[in-house]
Amino acid sequence: MNEMQLKYGCNPNQKPSRVYMADGSALPIEVLNGKPGYINLLDAFNGWQLVSELKKATGMCAATSFKHVSPAGAAVGAPLSDTLKKIYWVDDFEELSPLACAYARARGADRMSSYGDFIALSDEVDVCTAKMIQREVSDGIIAPAYTDEALEILKSKKKGNYTVIRIDPSYTPAPIETKQVYGVSFEQGRNELKVDDDLLANVVTDNKDIPEDKKRNLIISLITLKYTQSNSVCYVKDGQAIGIGAGQQSRIHCTRLAGQKADNWWLRQSPKVMGLQFLDNIRRADRDNAIDVYMSPDEYMDVLVEGAWQNIFKVKPEVFTAEEKRAWLDKNTGVALGSDAFFPFGDNIERAHKSGVEYVAQPGGSIRDDNVIEACNKYNIAMAFTGIRLFHH
Repeated sequence: MNEMQLKYGCNPNQKPSRVYMADGSALPIEVLNGKPGYINLLDAFNGWQLVSELKKATGMCAATSFKHVSPAGAAVGAPLSDTLKKIYWVDDFEELSPLACAYARARGADRMSSYGDFIALSDEVDVCTAKMIQREVSDGIIAPAYTDEALEILKSKKKGNYTVIRIDPSYTPAPIETKQVYGVSFEQGRNELKVDDDLLANVVTDNKDIPEDKKRNLIISLITLKYTQSNSVCYVKDGQAIGIGAGQQSRIHCTRLAGQKADNWWLRQSPKVMGLQFLDNIRRADRDNAIDVYMSPDEYMDVLVEGAWQNIFKVKPEVFTAEEKRAWLDKNTGVALGSDAFFPFGDNIERAHKSGVEYVAQPGGSIRDDNVIEACNKYNIAMAFTGIRLFHH
């Protein structure tokens, strides 16, 4: 089959809609269940490229959680600590496969943004991962293979309408890609840049020590940025993205957005948040929403004043003060940060430092590079100039 009819395009009024192979060859995917939409397939193909590259670069299975053509999270299959199991709501699993760990990390980085995601996995989907996905709100999944039992579990989602796609892992796209905007055809060479340690060789700061595990984190950040709508910035820790800022016109706004997401990820691990006692009937998604409100003092004060806490918590939680949050955030260290284009000013480094960033990879080339380097030296941050921009649109 070299084409597939879709219900509609980006919006219901955009008809007709289809995907097809211009050269007449077969599509590299097989839909095993459900009916994917236009945006689903954009997420699927971008997500598949991301996890494929992560696996090639790290040798570990990988996962990503995509929403609106940018990843909400991306990760490799490193084991989960008891704390991460709890904040990702997977502490009831007796055992977690590496692939399940990868998806729990990708989903858990920004659970609110991942709500209704499209999942991409680098390896054959096993039963453990399928059971994890089964209970999350998600639109679909793409992977190279599924065990028979895992496929049946996934087919049961959304009253049997969950989209399950198998992609041919041997598929290689043409070296030239095209698209149309306003009736005008655009053509460019595919971004086949290999992201590896070689891109991190030019360390321009006084501190030139980037340990191997931190290099891996920088590589994860850069590969994630390669498939994130620009401008984009990505914070990574322990093999997973913890904050992704996508599609912002200003780089400092990118850095702030991603930094706030990274901060929220770390705050979820604080004793105050982990000690919240929810009513037994509160669903995971509602718990995520409640935690987000709890970490926002103004919103939580409104909840206290209105007495709405009684509909969520067994016991009224104390206010999480700004001083308490700052003290906890100061414990987050060793974070890696990637940027898809150069930092024009040192303010990006100042903001990144507040979220525990100690390692940076960015193209360099700004007329204010000296200011950015100076800001890194101020905090003993090691920064590599990759010389490569990673814009994605």
